[in-house]
Amino acid sequence: MPLALLALAVGAFGIGTTEFVMMGLLPDVADDLHISIPAAGHLVSAYALGVVIGAPLLAAVTARMSRRTVLMALMSLFVVGNALSALAPGNGSLLAARFLSGLPHGAFFGVGAVVATAMVPPERKARSVSLMFLGLTVANIAGVPAATLMGQHFGWRATFLAVSVIGLAAIASLALLIPHDREHAASSAGLRGELAALTSLPVWLALGTTVAGFGALFAAYSYVTPMLTDAAGFAETNVTLLLALFGVGATAGNLLGGRLADHSLRGTLFGGLASLVAVLALFPLLMRAEASAALAVTLLGMAAFVTGSPLQLMVMEKAAAAPSLASSANQAAFNLANAGGAWIGGLALAAGFGTTSPALAGAALAVLGLGVASVAQAVDRHRKTPPTPRNTPPSGRGTPPPGRVVTSHLPEEPGALHP
Repeated sequence: MPLALLALAVGAFGIGTTEFVMMGLLPDVADDLHISIPAAGHLVSAYALGVVIGAPLLAAVTARMSRRTVLMALMSLFVVGNALSALAPGNGSLLAARFLSGLPHGAFFGVGAVVATAMVPPERKARSVSLMFLGLTVANIAGVPAATLMGQHFGWRATFLAVSVIGLAAIASLALLIPHDREHAASSAGLRGELAALTSLPVWLALGTTVAGFGALFAAYSYVTPMLTDAAGFAETNVTLLLALFGVGATAGNLLGGRLADHSLRGTLFGGLASLVAVLALFPLLMRAEASAALAVTLLGMAAFVTGSPLQLMVMEKAAAAPSLASSANQAAFNLANAGGAWIGGLALAAGFGTTSPALAGAALAVLGLGVASVAQAVDRHRKTPPTPRNTPPSGRGTPPPGRVVTSHLPEEPGALHP
């Protein structure tokens, strides 16, 4: 695999760290800024909102630029956002800085996925995407725990300064390792052409699969701490280690999914979603003992992230005219899944269905994801089925009867009627 993938992984590591570390620093930030924990929770939402808005917007407006330049510019914006977070004097300015930090997140992964797949043979595309995402999953194992400890010992501002340093290292890696490229003719249609590529039904079905599939993950993972403490009986001091096990599972699933998807894209996607249904459905049973609960958390990360690379590639393939924009939109869909899944899991808890009920809500969402993926597969098969010829002679050597006109049925020009 090209060494340039390492530069993308470094950037992904920094992004993954800053995205999830706020959850562990909420008490420290709330205490320092004299705000409530729920108010501090809005800092998580501000970042996610930045991702959802920035992912398609920045990918679209930078479509004609060199992708190497775009990646470096996005990481520079990331550095600025985190540095401003460290220097924010109050809650309002910190909210704005977190929003700014989230803007480049989705576009970086979107453009990075296009760059990663362009550097390898077609049979290794999914593997290259999984290696870029490796930085994100490793951040859950090492980056987030280390950054949380740093914030607890040296103050939360030190954490965001450290993340800014990671961003600077990513910029240097991108400058050294990513090959120079030219502006892309495929994007010469400008913003209107980029957006037109997203009007295809298969693209929206692929994005819908992402929302449902990863919504299933976040419906359960958002409430995994009370499951581990109240249902499985773990002490709160052990939760951090158990969440690291989730990162281990996510890393293994990400690498496995990339390797399998290069052999069967849809097979890996369906297998991952089916595994996610099974794991989430078994959560209430597995959470009855500590050992099985630890296994459940690991399997949850593995089953969910097996689908990461297949979904990313599928969206890119369905919007071949605008792969950067479509790939970035998939990151926006991922963050919508984060918010929507947590909301649905919370509804199950509020309804009084029990501590492990969010996992069952997640299983239902995973079933929905399988349904959307099945519809997408059916649509693809329908579009690939050639039309039945009409008004043609029964054999290739025959001639039409006198007085009859044979109508030419040429195959539809690609993209003529459908984006």
